[in-house]
Amino acid sequence: MKILLPVDGSVYSRSAIDFVATRASLLGKHPDIELLNVQTPPTFLQKLFSRETLDEHTAKEAENTFIPIRKIFKSEGMTAREKVKVGVPADTIAEEAAEFQPDLIIMGSRGLSAYQGLFMGSVTTGVLAQTTTPMLILRGKETPAKEDLTVGIAIDGSSYGVAAARYVAENPDLFGPGAEFQVINVVSDMRDAKYSVIAAVDGKQLSDDDFERLEKEDFEAAMNQVRPIFKENGLKVKEVMLTGDPRDEISDYVEDKHLDLLVMGSHGYTNFKSAVMGSVAAHVAAEGNVPLLIIREGSDAPQGV
Repeated sequence: MKILLPVDGSVYSRSAIDFVATRASLLGKHPDIELLNVQTPPTFLQKLFSRETLDEHTAKEAENTFIPIRKIFKSEGMTAREKVKVGVPADTIAEEAAEFQPDLIIMGSRGLSAYQGLFMGSVTTGVLAQTTTPMLILRGKETPAKEDLTVGIAIDGSSYGVAAARYVAENPDLFGPGAEFQVINVVSDMRDAKYSVIAAVDGKQLSDDDFERLEKEDFEAAMNQVRPIFKENGLKVKEVMLTGDPRDEISDYVEDKHLDLLVMGSHGYTNFKSAVMGSVAAHVAAEGNVPLLIIREGSDAPQGV
Protein backbone atom coordinates (compact mmCIF):
# COMPACT_ATOMS: atom_id res chain seq x y z
CA MET A 1 0.00 0.00 0.00
CA LYS A 2 1.24 3.46 -0.93
CA ILE A 3 0.53 6.09 1.72
CA LEU A 4 1.07 9.83 1.55
CA LEU A 5 1.51 11.30 5.03
CA PRO A 6 1.73 15.11 5.17
CA VAL A 7 3.48 16.18 8.39
CA ASP A 8 4.06 19.56 10.01
CA GLY A 9 5.11 18.83 13.59
CA SER A 10 1.71 19.65 15.11
CA VAL A 11 -0.24 17.45 17.53
CA TYR A 12 -2.75 16.89 14.73
CA SER A 13 -0.02 15.63 12.44
CA ARG A 14 1.15 13.37 15.28
CA SER A 15 -2.28 11.70 15.24
CA ALA A 16 -1.70 10.61 11.65
CA ILE A 17 1.81 9.37 12.44
CA ASP A 18 0.60 7.36 15.43
CA PHE A 19 -2.17 5.75 13.39
CA VAL A 20 0.25 4.57 10.71
CA ALA A 21 2.69 3.29 13.34
CA THR A 22 -0.01 1.24 15.09
CA ARG A 23 -0.98 -0.40 11.78
CA ALA A 24 2.56 -1.42 10.84
CA SER A 25 1.72 -5.13 10.73
CA LEU A 26 -1.43 -4.50 8.68
CA LEU A 27 0.00 -2.45 5.82
CA GLY A 28 1.76 -5.32 4.09
CA LYS A 29 5.38 -6.42 4.18
CA HIS A 30 6.76 -3.37 2.40
CA PRO A 31 4.38 -0.40 2.60
CA ASP A 32 5.51 2.56 0.53
CA ILE A 33 5.13 5.54 2.86
CA GLU A 34 6.06 9.08 1.92
CA LEU A 35 6.40 11.79 4.56
CA LEU A 36 5.69 15.17 3.00
CA ASN A 37 6.62 18.39 4.76
CA VAL A 38 5.38 21.58 3.11
CA GLN A 39 7.12 24.79 4.10
CA THR A 40 5.55 28.19 3.50
CA PRO A 41 8.06 30.93 4.37
CA PRO A 42 6.38 34.28 5.13
CA THR A 43 6.55 36.76 2.27
CA PHE A 44 8.58 39.25 4.30
CA LEU A 45 11.32 36.65 4.84
CA GLN A 46 11.55 36.10 1.10
CA LYS A 47 12.21 39.82 0.70
CA LEU A 48 14.79 40.04 3.50
CA PHE A 49 16.91 36.94 2.95
CA SER A 50 18.68 35.24 0.07
CA ARG A 51 17.40 32.06 -1.57
CA GLU A 52 20.32 30.14 -0.05
CA THR A 53 19.44 31.33 3.47
CA LEU A 54 15.78 30.47 2.98
CA ASP A 55 16.68 27.01 1.66
CA GLU A 56 18.82 26.38 4.74
CA HIS A 57 15.97 27.49 6.98
CA THR A 58 13.51 25.24 5.13
CA ALA A 59 15.82 22.24 5.41
CA LYS A 60 16.34 22.84 9.13
CA GLU A 61 12.62 23.15 9.85
CA ALA A 62 11.89 20.01 7.86
CA GLU A 63 14.61 18.07 9.66
CA ASN A 64 13.13 19.10 13.03
CA THR A 65 9.81 17.69 11.83
CA PHE A 66 11.24 14.41 10.52
CA ILE A 67 13.52 13.52 13.49
CA PRO A 68 10.78 12.43 15.97
CA ILE A 69 8.89 10.60 13.20
CA ARG A 70 11.97 8.56 12.32
CA LYS A 71 12.22 7.45 15.95
CA ILE A 72 8.57 6.38 16.06
CA PHE A 73 8.80 4.47 12.78
CA LYS A 74 12.11 2.84 13.75
CA SER A 75 10.54 1.48 16.95
CA GLU A 76 7.91 -0.22 14.77
CA GLY A 77 10.41 -1.49 12.20
CA MET A 78 9.07 0.91 9.57
CA THR A 79 10.81 3.13 7.05
CA ALA A 80 9.56 6.01 4.94
CA ARG A 81 10.85 8.26 2.21
CA GLU A 82 10.99 11.96 3.07
CA LYS A 83 10.20 14.90 0.84
CA VAL A 84 10.22 18.65 1.43
CA LYS A 85 8.39 21.14 -0.76
CA VAL A 86 7.75 24.87 -0.59
CA GLY A 87 4.33 26.24 -1.41
CA VAL A 88 0.71 26.58 -0.34
CA PRO A 89 0.07 23.46 1.82
CA ALA A 90 -3.26 22.29 0.35
CA ASP A 91 -2.21 22.88 -3.26
CA THR A 92 1.22 21.35 -2.76
CA ILE A 93 -0.13 18.23 -1.05
CA ALA A 94 -2.66 17.74 -3.84
CA GLU A 95 0.09 18.14 -6.46
CA GLU A 96 2.26 15.58 -4.67
CA ALA A 97 -0.67 13.18 -4.49
CA ALA A 98 -1.05 13.45 -8.26
CA GLU A 99 2.65 12.71 -8.70
CA PHE A 100 3.07 9.98 -6.07
CA GLN A 101 -0.27 8.28 -6.79
CA PRO A 102 -0.88 6.95 -3.25
CA ASP A 103 -3.61 4.49 -2.33
CA LEU A 104 -4.38 6.59 0.73
CA ILE A 105 -3.66 10.04 2.14
CA ILE A 106 -3.61 10.26 5.94
CA MET A 107 -3.90 13.68 7.55
CA GLY A 108 -4.40 15.05 11.02
CA SER A 109 -6.99 17.79 11.37
CA ARG A 110 -7.68 20.33 14.07
CA GLY A 111 -11.39 19.56 13.74
CA LEU A 112 -12.80 22.94 12.80
CA SER A 113 -16.50 23.20 12.16
CA ALA A 114 -17.69 23.30 8.56
CA TYR A 115 -18.19 27.08 8.95
CA GLN A 116 -14.71 27.64 10.36
CA GLY A 117 -13.15 25.32 7.82
CA LEU A 118 -14.72 27.41 5.08
CA PHE A 119 -13.55 30.81 6.23
CA MET A 120 -10.25 29.83 7.89
CA GLY A 121 -8.88 27.79 4.99
CA SER A 122 -8.58 24.27 6.38
CA VAL A 123 -5.69 22.46 4.68
CA THR A 124 -7.54 19.16 4.96
CA THR A 125 -10.67 20.35 3.17
CA GLY A 126 -8.48 22.11 0.63
CA VAL A 127 -6.74 18.85 -0.24
CA LEU A 128 -10.02 16.96 -0.30
CA ALA A 129 -11.39 19.43 -2.83
CA GLN A 130 -8.44 18.88 -5.17
CA THR A 131 -7.91 15.12 -5.21
CA THR A 132 -9.90 11.93 -5.63
CA THR A 133 -7.46 9.89 -3.56
CA PRO A 134 -9.09 8.24 -0.52
CA MET A 135 -8.29 10.34 2.55
CA LEU A 136 -8.22 9.34 6.20
CA ILE A 137 -8.79 12.37 8.41
CA LEU A 138 -7.77 11.92 12.03
CA ARG A 139 -9.47 14.30 14.42
CA GLY A 140 -8.21 15.57 17.76
CA LYS A 141 -5.08 14.39 19.54
CA GLU A 142 -5.77 10.67 20.01
CA THR A 143 -6.19 7.86 17.51
CA PRO A 144 -7.55 4.33 17.98
CA ALA A 145 -4.53 2.33 19.13
CA LYS A 146 -6.12 -1.12 19.10
CA GLU A 147 -5.45 -3.44 16.19
CA ASP A 148 -9.06 -4.41 15.45
CA LEU A 149 -11.34 -1.47 14.77
CA THR A 150 -15.10 -1.07 14.87
CA VAL A 151 -15.82 0.54 11.53
CA GLY A 152 -18.98 2.25 10.32
CA ILE A 153 -19.64 2.45 6.58
CA ALA A 154 -22.26 5.06 5.70
CA ILE A 155 -24.18 4.44 2.47
CA ASP A 156 -27.06 6.39 0.97
CA GLY A 157 -27.97 4.57 -2.21
CA SER A 158 -25.65 6.74 -4.30
CA SER A 159 -22.52 5.79 -6.22
CA TYR A 160 -20.47 7.52 -3.51
CA GLY A 161 -21.73 5.10 -0.87
CA VAL A 162 -20.98 2.19 -3.18
CA ALA A 163 -17.43 3.51 -3.62
CA ALA A 164 -17.01 3.62 0.17
CA ALA A 165 -18.22 0.03 0.53
CA ARG A 166 -15.94 -1.16 -2.26
CA TYR A 167 -12.85 0.46 -0.72
CA VAL A 168 -13.45 -1.22 2.63
CA ALA A 169 -14.21 -4.59 1.05
CA GLU A 170 -11.02 -4.48 -1.00
CA ASN A 171 -8.79 -3.21 1.84
CA PRO A 172 -10.03 -5.02 4.98
CA ASP A 173 -6.55 -5.59 6.41
CA LEU A 174 -6.18 -1.87 7.08
CA PHE A 175 -8.80 -2.16 9.84
CA GLY A 176 -7.42 -5.26 11.58
CA PRO A 177 -7.93 -9.04 11.19
CA GLY A 178 -10.79 -9.01 13.70
CA ALA A 179 -12.39 -5.72 12.67
CA GLU A 180 -16.16 -5.30 12.98
CA PHE A 181 -17.96 -3.62 10.08
CA GLN A 182 -21.34 -1.91 10.38
CA VAL A 183 -23.06 -0.71 7.20
CA ILE A 184 -25.27 2.26 8.07
CA ASN A 185 -28.14 3.60 5.99
CA VAL A 186 -30.43 6.42 7.08
CA VAL A 187 -33.91 6.35 5.53
CA SER A 188 -36.34 9.24 5.46
CA ASP A 189 -38.99 9.27 8.17
CA MET A 190 -42.09 8.54 6.12
CA ARG A 191 -44.24 9.93 8.94
CA ASP A 192 -42.73 13.32 8.29
CA ALA A 193 -45.31 15.98 7.47
CA LYS A 194 -44.24 16.39 3.84
CA TYR A 195 -44.77 12.69 3.11
CA SER A 196 -48.12 12.72 4.89
CA VAL A 197 -49.23 15.66 2.74
CA ILE A 198 -48.21 13.83 -0.44
CA ALA A 199 -50.20 10.78 0.65
CA ALA A 200 -53.23 12.93 1.51
CA VAL A 201 -53.16 14.70 -1.85
CA ASP A 202 -53.03 11.31 -3.53
CA GLY A 203 -56.08 10.26 -1.53
CA LYS A 204 -54.27 7.58 0.46
CA GLN A 205 -54.49 6.82 4.16
CA LEU A 206 -51.20 5.27 5.25
CA SER A 207 -50.94 3.19 8.40
CA ASP A 208 -47.86 2.72 10.57
CA ASP A 209 -47.32 -0.60 8.82
CA ASP A 210 -47.34 1.19 5.48
CA PHE A 211 -44.75 3.69 6.68
CA GLU A 212 -42.53 0.92 8.02
CA ARG A 213 -42.82 -1.01 4.76
CA LEU A 214 -41.82 2.03 2.70
CA GLU A 215 -38.86 2.75 4.96
CA LYS A 216 -37.76 -0.89 4.78
CA GLU A 217 -38.00 -0.81 0.98
CA ASP A 218 -35.70 2.21 0.85
CA PHE A 219 -33.25 0.49 3.19
CA GLU A 220 -33.25 -2.71 1.14
CA ALA A 221 -32.70 -0.77 -2.08
CA ALA A 222 -29.59 0.86 -0.63
CA MET A 223 -28.26 -2.39 0.86
CA ASN A 224 -28.82 -4.34 -2.35
CA GLN A 225 -26.25 -2.10 -4.02
CA VAL A 226 -23.45 -3.08 -1.63
CA ARG A 227 -24.29 -6.62 -0.49
CA PRO A 228 -22.71 -8.21 -3.60
CA ILE A 229 -19.51 -6.24 -2.97
CA PHE A 230 -19.12 -7.56 0.56
CA LYS A 231 -20.11 -11.08 -0.45
CA GLU A 232 -17.62 -11.15 -3.31
CA ASN A 233 -14.81 -10.18 -0.93
CA GLY A 234 -15.94 -12.50 1.86
CA LEU A 235 -16.51 -9.67 4.31
CA LYS A 236 -19.14 -10.11 7.02
CA VAL A 237 -21.00 -6.94 7.96
CA LYS A 238 -23.78 -5.84 10.29
CA GLU A 239 -26.55 -3.87 8.60
CA VAL A 240 -27.95 -0.88 10.48
CA MET A 241 -31.10 1.06 9.53
CA LEU A 242 -31.62 4.51 11.04
CA THR A 243 -34.51 6.88 10.44
CA GLY A 244 -34.41 10.66 10.21
CA ASP A 245 -31.90 13.30 9.15
CA PRO A 246 -28.69 11.55 7.98
CA ARG A 247 -26.48 14.27 9.43
CA ASP A 248 -27.84 13.96 12.95
CA GLU A 249 -28.52 10.22 12.91
CA ILE A 250 -25.04 9.23 11.73
CA SER A 251 -23.33 11.62 14.14
CA ASP A 252 -25.37 10.31 17.08
CA TYR A 253 -24.87 6.66 16.12
CA VAL A 254 -21.10 7.04 15.84
CA GLU A 255 -20.97 8.58 19.30
CA ASP A 256 -23.45 6.20 20.96
CA LYS A 257 -21.80 3.05 19.58
CA HIS A 258 -18.25 4.34 20.10
CA LEU A 259 -17.16 3.58 16.55
CA ASP A 260 -13.41 3.78 15.96
CA LEU A 261 -13.68 4.98 12.38
CA LEU A 262 -16.36 6.07 9.90
CA VAL A 263 -16.09 5.52 6.14
CA MET A 264 -18.12 7.81 3.88
CA GLY A 265 -18.37 8.52 0.20
CA SER A 266 -18.32 12.21 -0.70
CA HIS A 267 -19.10 14.33 -3.72
CA GLY A 268 -16.03 16.34 -2.72
CA TYR A 269 -17.38 19.79 -3.52
CA THR A 270 -15.21 22.76 -2.70
CA ASN A 271 -15.51 24.16 0.83
CA PHE A 272 -18.07 26.81 -0.05
CA LYS A 273 -20.39 24.57 -2.05
CA SER A 274 -20.18 21.85 0.60
CA ALA A 275 -21.17 24.31 3.33
CA VAL A 276 -24.03 25.77 1.31
CA MET A 277 -25.41 22.36 0.35
CA GLY A 278 -25.12 20.87 3.85
CA SER A 279 -22.84 17.94 3.08
CA VAL A 280 -23.47 15.00 5.41
CA ALA A 281 -19.73 14.37 5.54
CA ALA A 282 -19.02 17.98 6.52
CA HIS A 283 -21.68 17.86 9.24
CA VAL A 284 -20.40 14.62 10.72
CA ALA A 285 -16.86 16.00 10.65
CA ALA A 286 -17.96 19.10 12.54
CA GLU A 287 -19.95 17.20 15.17
CA GLY A 288 -17.38 14.75 16.53
CA ASN A 289 -13.81 13.52 16.70
CA VAL A 290 -14.15 10.10 15.10
CA PRO A 291 -11.57 9.44 12.36
CA LEU A 292 -13.16 9.81 8.92
CA LEU A 293 -12.15 7.88 5.83
CA ILE A 294 -13.49 9.85 2.87
CA ILE A 295 -13.80 8.02 -0.45
CA ARG A 296 -14.24 9.92 -3.69
CA GLU A 297 -15.01 8.75 -7.19
CA GLY A 298 -12.61 9.41 -10.04
CA SER A 299 -15.44 10.74 -12.18
CA ASP A 300 -15.95 13.51 -9.63
CA ALA A 301 -12.40 14.83 -9.89
CA PRO A 302 -12.19 18.61 -9.85
CA GLN A 303 -11.00 20.07 -13.13
CA GLY A 304 -8.14 22.46 -13.71
CA VAL A 305 -6.31 22.00 -10.40
